[in-house]
Amino acid sequence: MQDLRSRYQRDGFVFPITVLEVEEARACRNALEQVEREAADQDELSLAHGYAQMLIPAMTRLARDPRVVGPVSTILGPDLLLWGANFFIKEAQTGSFVSWHQDLNYWGLDGEDEVTAWVALSDASIASGAMRFIPGSHRQRVEHQDTFEEGNLLSRGQEIGDVDDADAVDIVLQPGQMSLHHGLLFHASSPNRTDDRRIGLALRYIRPDMQQVAGPRDFAMHIAGSDAYGNFEPIPEPARPLDPICLAAAREVRVAKEQFLFRGVDAQDDVATARRR
Repeated sequence: MQDLRSRYQRDGFVFPITVLEVEEARACRNALEQVEREAADQDELSLAHGYAQMLIPAMTRLARDPRVVGPVSTILGPDLLLWGANFFIKEAQTGSFVSWHQDLNYWGLDGEDEVTAWVALSDASIASGAMRFIPGSHRQRVEHQDTFEEGNLLSRGQEIGDVDDADAVDIVLQPGQMSLHHGLLFHASSPNRTDDRRIGLALRYIRPDMQQVAGPRDFAMHIAGSDAYGNFEPIPEPARPLDPICLAAAREVRVAKEQFLFRGVDAQDDVATARRR
């Protein structure tokens, strides 16, 4: 585990880490796709994709799985909150992509004690649009521009201007494997040119002493250790898929998060577009 921490500090990422057996990964995918079939409308589907820890019990269990939490704790320490859990899905033979960006640039958090565990539930190959990381890029914070470009899976289509990707690493993962990356790491991904969906669940872990400084409210789920700070309001865990209580709570959380995720965005049609991603 010490080697994992050293590699993470040097490069800003570590991969691949096997956390699920193939059958377990398939079961998680089945749980997602069952919810997709049962969602009453586009809004419920969007919430399930964007707040998976609140609406899909299998993803709540995955976020707590020691095989995931252990490596994250090696980097962040024993006290962990889950700040978010959202799917990045590229449908087969489509042009969806992710532009070069840094996550922490627009989350409104006051520090850098965050790790994203990206768990593959289908093949993340070069052909299917695996993520690409630039080693060492987590040591700087750069300006982004919002594009709201069609096909960009990011909420604002935010992107870094000119990125020299000559040293970029392709983060190829098999179902059940995960990567860990720093919130300031430059990363991007290309369209899926295969005949299967590319499905990844991004689990966003933070230390409890982090704070939201760009909005009046923020939420998180307690995962491990203790929280002596209380900087984030707790969220309910689903008793069943698309739990009505959790659906109502997810809508409340979404409204609160939009205040800082979309700060500086005036056009309501841009916010509506982002919600559908």
